[in-house]
Amino acid sequence: MIQTKKVLFCAAILQTGCARAPAVDVIGSYFPVWMISLTIGVILTFAIRFLLVKLRLESEVGPLAIFYPSLLTLLTSALWLILFR
Repeated sequence: MIQTKKVLFCAAILQTGCARAPAVDVIGSYFPVWMISLTIGVILTFAIRFLLVKLRLESEVGPLAIFYPSLLTLLTSALWLILFR
């Protein structure tokens, strides 16, 4: 009895990700949503870097090797949540 409950519980957990594919139709071809979010995130990160350099504030943000990957991750995750969830 307990073994059956465990198997059913595991099956239910594994099927939660099968609701729909995280893809969007772009000109007749399906692209993964994360790829679109990442591309927009990279463009926004470059735009923010350009703005920081233009305003001479890049030296104020801390270690750049941590700041820009963190900014990219933040922007990509936020875009994915806002646009596709």
